[in-house]
Amino acid sequence: MRLLALLIAAILTAMAASSAEAPAQTTSAGGSAALSDLMIRLQLQHAKLWFAGKLSNWSLANYETRQLDDGFERASRLLPDPAPIAPAKLQLQAVRQAIQQKDLPGFTKAYSALTDECNSCHRASSFASITIQVPLRPPVENQLFVDQIAEGRAQAHGSCGTCHIVEDAAKESPAYRPSPPSFLEIINRPSFSADAIRQFLASRHRRLGPDQAMPNPRLADYQIDAIVAFLETLKARSLR
Repeated sequence: MRLLALLIAAILTAMAASSAEAPAQTTSAGGSAALSDLMIRLQLQHAKLWFAGKLSNWSLANYETRQLDDGFERASRLLPDPAPIAPAKLQLQAVRQAIQQKDLPGFTKAYSALTDECNSCHRASSFASITIQVPLRPPVENQLFVDQIAEGRAQAHGSCGTCHIVEDAAKESPAYRPSPPSFLEIINRPSFSADAIRQFLASRHRRLGPDQAMPNPRLADYQIDAIVAFLETLKARSLR
């Protein structure tokens, strides 16, 4: 009987030890899956950063560097040895500096160095088979990487600034007198909407507006979209 009791106690002890080890194994597997998912995100952000910077969309490029910085920080907590990722984090600061200076050649150089550091990290972390490169084509088809707001601002000043005050009445002197409504007045009208502006600018009539006082600027669809984006940004800014 005593022997049976000892045998049962030994079995229970072994089962308890096995149960204690199980969470560690689960955590390890979970950590590996989390790291894999994170690397997929980082690869997408790495590609998006390239096209944002290449097309001088500095606002988007700055956003993507923040996402990468956050991702690198998370990766360093998931890796058994975070040391190999440190040079990539440091090189990302050089990319950010080029973005802040709006330095396209500097961005291109820093981005290539960042890509090299990412591959060095892979090789030092037993993931040598994963090699990334400067992307050849945009990673997604449903996002514009050009700075549509900046293009809309430039288009508005070029096509509309002769008559309208586009942004700053103190700095702009439209040649047309009396001056038609400023953009600020237009966006604050109750009737203002993106669709209404699109339809107005897409008209095929030679002259537009009340009394047909406005010559049709004959804009392409992408130019209209850029101006609409700029107007919507002005509207959002005025509501803050």
